[in-house]
Amino acid sequence: MLNLRKVRRTHYSSQLSKSLLGSKVSVIGWIEDIRALGGIIFLTIRDVMGKAQIVFTKERTPLELFEVVKKIPRQSVIMVEGKVKESKAKDFEVEVEGEKLEILAEAIHPLPIDPTGRVKASIDTRLDARALDLRNPSVAAIFKIRHHALQSIRKTFIERGFIEVNTSRIIGQAAEGGANLFSLDYFGKIAYLAQSPQLYKEQLTLSLERVFEISNFFRAEKSHTRKHLNEFISVDMEAAYFDENDAMEVAEDIIVNVFKDVSEQCKKELEILNYSPPKPIKPFKRITYSQAIEELRKDGININIGDDLTDSLLRIIGKKYNEFYFITEWPTKLKPFYIEVKEDNPEFTHSFDLQYGYLEIASGGLRVWRKEELKRRLIQSNLDLESFSSHLKVYDWGMPFHSGWGMGLDRLMMVLTGKKNIREVVLYPRDRFRLTP
Repeated sequence: MLNLRKVRRTHYSSQLSKSLLGSKVSVIGWIEDIRALGGIIFLTIRDVMGKAQIVFTKERTPLELFEVVKKIPRQSVIMVEGKVKESKAKDFEVEVEGEKLEILAEAIHPLPIDPTGRVKASIDTRLDARALDLRNPSVAAIFKIRHHALQSIRKTFIERGFIEVNTSRIIGQAAEGGANLFSLDYFGKIAYLAQSPQLYKEQLTLSLERVFEISNFFRAEKSHTRKHLNEFISVDMEAAYFDENDAMEVAEDIIVNVFKDVSEQCKKELEILNYSPPKPIKPFKRITYSQAIEELRKDGININIGDDLTDSLLRIIGKKYNEFYFITEWPTKLKPFYIEVKEDNPEFTHSFDLQYGYLEIASGGLRVWRKEELKRRLIQSNLDLESFSSHLKVYDWGMPFHSGWGMGLDRLMMVLTGKKNIREVVLYPRDRFRLTP
């Protein structure tokens, strides 16, 4: 029976160095490689911080233990105690001369995938064994980068005076009219899984002024592309007394800081991925929707003002702006009811999309903050005023003008890591075909 009290790690693999020569250490990890060369066995074990080499020699190891070591299946988790000594291997400065070994968890072969990545597997096969897939350093690197990206985003918001909030995922009315929402029975009433915190974050500007939220949201779209998921992480902000230009400046800060921080803090992970992320510089270029239409027309595209910019059209524009840039002043009919129209031309709005090439990263703008105008826009959008009554009454309590945006973290991660499939950067992606693991 394993004595859990005796299972103790003194050092991670990355902490083993020449400063520990002659010291006794205890390391824990999974076996990545095992080579038995006559009277010596080399084990490469990996942990979350890196890898280490363990050496067992026949002359210094009890025969019974030596035979056990030779037969341990790869990917099994072991604890090794031994002394640190210099290594002649090119990949290791030092190694551990094993004295004791404890098998903590044995891997049962055949494994569904090769977590070293030497034997390639499809993305679906890897996702079916995601926990094992994460033992691949190039996969783990993505989620270590994601961790640092989230820290950077939070840091930027907090430095700018924003308060982090958590709103409900179960809602009684649809923020954008009920399309593309998952519905559920809520004790005999119809409810929805939120596709954004839009109405809540607007309400919170009344008192907390500047708020942000990073959370899961849901969209019941049947599309199956490399950039869409049905459950996604959205980074949302809303701020009182901000117009759309102020909101765009916050987005610029978020992007510039996250790329700077990841480049500085994740050098090892980016090296594993063999990828150099962009180095965005403020201010980002801005083009209006109408200017984008004109550029497309110059390229011989037959398109009218008011037409949406499809993926194929954004790819054309993205080749000219192969960087972070804003498309501003979108037509009113292409934006939701809560986006404020321009006073001098109500056919267009105080709105923007943040793009990286063809990929939409964020969308936002100045919100409708006057109650009568909001009611008019709801009716214009064929939405039931009664279902928005709890939201509308907030506008009687002194609603400030406010602006905000929602940013797709998963899409941002695609740019940060150079991945072309959004499923690569999400631990357990949910799309129309995948509900497990």
